[in-house]
Amino acid sequence: MQATALAHPNIAFIKYWGNRDPELRLPANGSLSMNLAGLMTRTRVQFDPTLAHDQIWLNGQFLEGRARDRVVQFLDLIRAWAGVALAARVESENNFPAGAGLASSAAAFAALALATTAALGLHLDEPTLSRLARRGSGSAARSVPGGFVEWQPGRGDADSYAFSIAPPEHWPLIDCVAVIEATHKAVGSSEGHRLAATSPLQSARVVDTPRRLRLARQAILRRDFEALAEVAEQDSMMMHAVMMTSHPPLIYWQGTSVDLMRAVTAWRREGVAAFYTLDAGPNVHVICLPQDAETVKARLKAFSGVKEVIVAGVGGAARLIETEA
Repeated sequence: MQATALAHPNIAFIKYWGNRDPELRLPANGSLSMNLAGLMTRTRVQFDPTLAHDQIWLNGQFLEGRARDRVVQFLDLIRAWAGVALAARVESENNFPAGAGLASSAAAFAALALATTAALGLHLDEPTLSRLARRGSGSAARSVPGGFVEWQPGRGDADSYAFSIAPPEHWPLIDCVAVIEATHKAVGSSEGHRLAATSPLQSARVVDTPRRLRLARQAILRRDFEALAEVAEQDSMMMHAVMMTSHPPLIYWQGTSVDLMRAVTAWRREGVAAFYTLDAGPNVHVICLPQDAETVKARLKAFSGVKEVIVAGVGGAARLIETEA
């Protein structure tokens, strides 16, 4: 009883921040993202009757503490669905930095949901798998479908899932990720979601989200880069404004983050098709058109404070690599 799955992280153009139900991870607002090709989490799950307890490994390191507890709790949820009580060995590997605002938990729980259910013989449709992945990490709901993905908040557990609005080949956008800090952030996204409601700006952000979603959705479907740039940058700023005005405040930006945001807007005025967006971390995602990718990559590599540049196209859906009864 084992299976191996692969899933991509995603970068949100319209952000998910805050839960209206923390246990079910029902989001305060809808969101829209792009899966990132080339960046991936590969997860193998094996249920073994000889194991007394779950064994969780991440990038060759044995997981303990809260990180392990989160995975075990998710495994317990799936075991309850399947009606089994077997312990599992989970081996997961990322080919990109974890915990630095690059949606590592999204890829991790999307891959874990698919590998675990496949190993137990559960054949779930995509909406159900997306709902399940959401229970491990909200943004994991968006790493289950492929391409450009929208996550609807829904009225409850049954209809809060993500779906593709356009396949990867619809629009070959490029994400050049300027890695400013690759270590784990001090305050994780789960804690940040809890703090969102303490900001006086969160309610205004949530109320306005349907407008931003509509604009972003239309921009993607029409391949309107300028329109997407405008709404995505605004949305990123709005989320970080909520973070900074939470109690206690969350300031993920570093000086280089701010310098880069200013630089990218200047590049766009010069005619380079590029815009920025930041998730919960200091690293800056610079989205560009293919013809400007080399220019953007070269400028980012030369930018003071940027340690590495990771380049990704539009990625596909979570998928199984192998299964074995």
